[in-house]
Amino acid sequence: MRLLAVIVVLLTAGPLAASAAESTGTGVQLSDPVGTGAVLELVLGLVAVIALILLLAWAVKRVNLLPGQRSGMQVVAVLPLGQRERAVLVQVGEKQLLLGVGASQVTLLERFETPVIEPKRGPDGVFSKRLQDVMRQRGSITSPRSEPDA
Repeated sequence: MRLLAVIVVLLTAGPLAASAAESTGTGVQLSDPVGTGAVLELVLGLVAVIALILLLAWAVKRVNLLPGQRSGMQVVAVLPLGQRERAVLVQVGEKQLLLGVGASQVTLLERFETPVIEPKRGPDGVFSKRLQDVMRQRGSITSPRSEPDA
């Protein structure tokens, strides 16, 4: 309760002192808080803070301080299979791993000793065609059925 009283006194003392100083003419004159100088100072401060944030982000990316940046793993291709499921081909050293990624688990589907797709060289669609070919060879999937015309 005392804290509330102190806050009320402090909040009301400032305007009362300013009005008393104006009436006597001996008070300190306050500058306009929304003047050009104040706005310019505010804008320059914001620009400096944003520039500092961008500089630090660039430095962190350049120095590779983020975990996992030099792990030797690379996602080669991703094939969506459903709403939350996808097949992901990951390059680890000289091997490639085909992973099934679901909402709650990751499953190793196949391990390739030789690269199936060269990283960042294959055009879009090559992964899905190659995946279907490999799965057909292993007997995992059957060829698409032809629907009889009605």
